[in-house]
Amino acid sequence: MTRETRRLIFGLGALWLASSAAQGAAALATVANFQPAAYLGHWHQIALFPTRFQAQCLGDTTADYQPLPEQRLQVTNRCRTAQGYEEVVGVARPHPGYPANPAIMQVRFAPAWLAALPFVWGDYWVIATVGHYEAALVGSPDRQYLWLLARAPEVSDAVYTQLSGVAAQQGFDLRRLRRD
Repeated sequence: MTRETRRLIFGLGALWLASSAAQGAAALATVANFQPAAYLGHWHQIALFPTRFQAQCLGDTTADYQPLPEQRLQVTNRCRTAQGYEEVVGVARPHPGYPANPAIMQVRFAPAWLAALPFVWGDYWVIATVGHYEAALVGSPDRQYLWLLARAPEVSDAVYTQLSGVAAQQGFDLRRLRRD
């Protein structure tokens, strides 16, 4: 076995372990009776835990969810950058570990040919919604990712306080939460 092969195997193993550790974290409560059809459409990012994969985004971040076969969704994320607008298209699927709960999904932005690798899928759990899907709180069970989304570009202080309160109750560190 070559040195490069060992490094590749080690790297893939480390990514797999990181992915598995997230699944071992204390479960989040998710939206009861989640309705995927009501979740479809256009969303604005109101607040988030900053991430390296969104570091280039300066604002005006949106997500569009459209149905695909096999209970999957096409996810189109778009944001304003210093060079204009950037868009990335991915796929969301029901989480294979929680097939009975449609509020627990995984999302992938890696190429389709990598879809068989478990570490290319990130956790996407819908934790709370307001009204009939006018706003939503989405996070990961390791509490490293959090997004507050809304159908409109802005939310009232009451909705922001309600959803950030849910995040705090679920163990998210709100010191990391940044309004978009």
